[in-house]
Amino acid sequence: MEPKIAKKGPYMMEMQPGKYYWCSCGQSANQPFCDGSHERLNTGMTPVEVEVRYPKTVAWCGCKHSKKPPYCDGAHNKL
Repeated sequence: MEPKIAKKGPYMMEMQPGKYYWCSCGQSANQPFCDGSHERLNTGMTPVEVEVRYPKTVAWCGCKHSKKPPYCDGAHNKL
């Protein structure tokens, strides 16, 4: 199953330290983070766990086609 394109561009967010779970399937209603939709819809995909160690701006991939998940690498420009 191909991931659903949630957004053709990154989610630019100011993040605080903590653990986050990036949605890899694109089905979450809480983009760019997982809400468990992958289990309900049997996507065969799992979220990517990320630990942010200090406050910073993160460019989370919105198209779900990045070669460097969960971060945007510009893949949305080729879709």
